Amino acid sequence: MIIRRTSLFFIGALAFVVVALFLGGGATTRVYLRLAYGIALLIVFSWLWTSQILRHVQVERQARGFRYQVGQIFEERFEIRNTGYLNIIWLEVRDLSPLPEKHFSRVLSEIGRGEERFFVTRTILHRRGAFPLGPTILVSGDPFGLFAVRREVPASKTLLVLPYMVDIHSFPAPLGRLPGGRALHRRSTEVTPYAAGVREYFPGDPLNRIHWRSTARHDRFMVKEFEQDPYADVWLFLDAHMSAHVSQEDTVAAHGQPVWIWMQKSAPIIPPSTFEYAISAAASIGRYYLRHGRALGFACVGPNLSILPAERGERQLDKFLEILAFVQPNGRLPLLGLVQSQAGYLVRGTTVILVTAVSGQEVVLAVEELLRRDLNPILVLVDRSSFGGRGDVAVTREQIQALGVPVFTLRRDEDLRTALETQTLPGNLGNRMVS
Repeated sequence: MIIRRTSLFFIGALAFVVVALFLGGGATTRVYLRLAYGIALLIVFSWLWTSQILRHVQVERQARGFRYQVGQIFEERFEIRNTGYLNIIWLEVRDLSPLPEKHFSRVLSEIGRGEERFFVTRTILHRRGAFPLGPTILVSGDPFGLFAVRREVPASKTLLVLPYMVDIHSFPAPLGRLPGGRALHRRSTEVTPYAAGVREYFPGDPLNRIHWRSTARHDRFMVKEFEQDPYADVWLFLDAHMSAHVSQEDTVAAHGQPVWIWMQKSAPIIPPSTFEYAISAAASIGRYYLRHGRALGFACVGPNLSILPAERGERQLDKFLEILAFVQPNGRLPLLGLVQSQAGYLVRGTTVILVTAVSGQEVVLAVEELLRRDLNPILVLVDRSSFGGRGDVAVTREQIQALGVPVFTLRRDEDLRTALETQTLPGNLGNRMVS
């Protein structure tokens, strides 16, 4: 229960009347007595009203979906129901969700018994990650403004914000291995043209994988197993070393955020951070390869080593984007260390995409390490100097291109799709761009 200033005034008035009642006499005694009764009844009535007002208020938060990406507008509907026997004169609804720019306060009036009110909020998503939708704070009080009560409704749903992505239509195609090459002899969870054998059926196996001849021979369900085809996979290595990236987000926050939705739409979608640009580029490239039927793997070292084995399909895309939604640039293993620790597990001919903001000899050594292991590297380099950091990408780009490796350069406020599609490739690699 919250005691407001108005109640203090009435309590003081009641105390004054009681003192006057004992000190006074004559005809004024009856007036003071009635006045004391009236003030006391008003205080008790307001206290009882306030103590019951929020016990039968229900709040429900609904949304069309709970998986969005940076740059989209999240629309949420708040439904307020009064299932009690008292009319709600006023009700304040506060949203304390940690989602940036989601804090708000809305005041509703005159909610009768059994009535329902709703309102809609819209928020432009600027940060990736998981954000609980709550808690929701309800505040109400009596009609006279003497007391107020506060109730907290915990969060029951979580919003997952995926990285910002663009649809790219061309990117270097993996060289791969020609059909008929040596088998990889690695089990695959997907159907491929290469059957490896049969095994006993387990609950959850697709029915279209049942091998009926073996089932009839063994008198129990048997399913086919498959090997990966001899086409090379695509692996994406993301540099999340703590000293590799720079950010100007504090400078932007100091200038404030636009108020209106139409003003926010004109603001940059990707936060001014080299790591956020790297995340968006990785997400866009990964989605491009998966939609073209390639097997995509992912490796990154943040607080922990994150490895996603190479697979195909929409399920792999969902897992890949979910990992990117939580990765932070606080790793302790540099790009060269990541390459040296993981390159030995990759099959020859695998395409390895390096996404980093580091320029210098470390990147050149990482690319040379991949070439020495007969892998096909592609470098996506975020220009630190365009974010106020140190580094000259021109020299590094020339050294990498001299090795015959494609290099893509990302700069702040530059269109991400253009940067990933129209970069000049060294030598005669232009004919390996696919649409």
